[in-house]
Amino acid sequence: MLLLGLTGSIGMGKSTTADMFRAEGAPVYDSDRLVHDIYDGPAAMEIERAFPGATAGGAVDRNRLASLVLGDAEAMKRLEAIVHPLVWEGRRRFLEEQARRGVKVAVLDIPLLFETGADKDVDAIVVVTAPKSLQRARVLARANMTEEKFESILARQTPDEEKRRRADFIVHTDAGLEAARGEVHAILKTLQAREAQKS
Repeated sequence: MLLLGLTGSIGMGKSTTADMFRAEGAPVYDSDRLVHDIYDGPAAMEIERAFPGATAGGAVDRNRLASLVLGDAEAMKRLEAIVHPLVWEGRRRFLEEQARRGVKVAVLDIPLLFETGADKDVDAIVVVTAPKSLQRARVLARANMTEEKFESILARQTPDEEKRRRADFIVHTDAGLEAARGEVHAILKTLQAREAQKS
């Protein structure tokens, strides 16, 4: 099974691109969605013990948690020590399931692909990109987003230029959905052709 790592900085259109891979029939492991699920249950109490006030109604309140950890490297490390093992376990289960199904290409949607070293676990990397001005406009249009929060998130992410330099494939999300769908389709066709040549 060929593993495709999908990544991109905040506001670049990675989630929309992940949906395009799904539409093409490629199963996608969504680490962000898994983190949401973890925050809603398995890790909530442990996170509350580490960061008092981070939860509400038995689940992690992402805005409260962000106010407690963003910009604090030590706090981020403590949070990651709780969350990352659960995310890795979820990824392991996903890959086992796809292998059982005989899937040829599986996509790992990992926002911090380079930052966590997960780029070493994949066979090829897709980076989703857009101009900085469009990225900024998209992110600042989100609820509860501020300039300060945006800059703090960007500071934790590998710069877009560096991501693109390390990519095997790039999807551009500033030219419309159809253009991006065409790029996703072409990536999968290229990978299928490579695999066919090996066999």
